[in-house]
Amino acid sequence: MANSRHDGLMPKRSGEKRDFMQIGREIVERAIGEHMDGTPLERREDDNVRAAAGRIGGKKGGRARADKLSATERKEIAQRAARARWAKESKK
Repeated sequence: MANSRHDGLMPKRSGEKRDFMQIGREIVERAIGEHMDGTPLERREDDNVRAAAGRIGGKKGGRARADKLSATERKEIAQRAARARWAKESKK
């Protein structure tokens, strides 16, 4: 009787199996930005996408939101924030 989990229909894991030393070396190389022998690391496409998504969006997000709000809306938001801060302080 065939076990349903081992009948060849399960997808194989991607990538090679690596030991802790290989993983540790990769971490060190990525931290210093080059291979242990001094050659530069090759950039992966997903590294660029991850870096750009968080950094670019974070740098302009607050300013872009403030530019879209009217002066009255900004004032209301600031007043709500101030009330919330004072309410927290009085509960201590």
